[in-house]
Amino acid sequence: MRAVLVGPPGAGKGTQAQILASELSIPKVSTGDIFRANVSGGTELGKQASAFMDRGDLVPDEVTNAMVKDRLAEEDARDGFLLDGFPRNVAQARTLDTMLGELDSRLDVVLELVVDEEEVIRRLAERAAIDHRSDDNEETIRHRLVVYREQTAPLVSFYEEQGLLVKVDAIGSVEDVTERALAALKSKA
Repeated sequence: MRAVLVGPPGAGKGTQAQILASELSIPKVSTGDIFRANVSGGTELGKQASAFMDRGDLVPDEVTNAMVKDRLAEEDARDGFLLDGFPRNVAQARTLDTMLGELDSRLDVVLELVVDEEEVIRRLAERAAIDHRSDDNEETIRHRLVVYREQTAPLVSFYEEQGLLVKVDAIGSVEDVTERALAALKSKA
């Protein structure tokens, strides 16, 4: 299974990606995890990414694309993967199609975790209080939602036109959302 998980910040992508990848025995490829590891490690890429992430902006495509391409070429991703946080815009989606073509592969499904903005704000504010994340203050959350609407939301139409999109209601318990997501994946298998 080669899948992409999309949805606004706070939709539960990271949580669901971890669970679904485990259930499907495929690696979770998360740009957020890659960026955070570089930031905490103080790498040059981490310093560059941090400046964008702290403002709620997206890390430039060329940096993100190179990291994802290297990751998808690794042995454990050859027979499947779950992308979390990539692609974030239509240009990256087209680049992903090219990458996969070069690897003689293609996407099987794109899951959209659907949640309204007020729930997103509530979830992220709660996460900020618990995890003390600098990228989860209310001003940054609202900015991230604007960025999502402008840059990432068009992916929904892009993948819908390709017949790859399946919408999953992301409101409810983690277990309920996981159950709905697994059912959606099985419908595309």
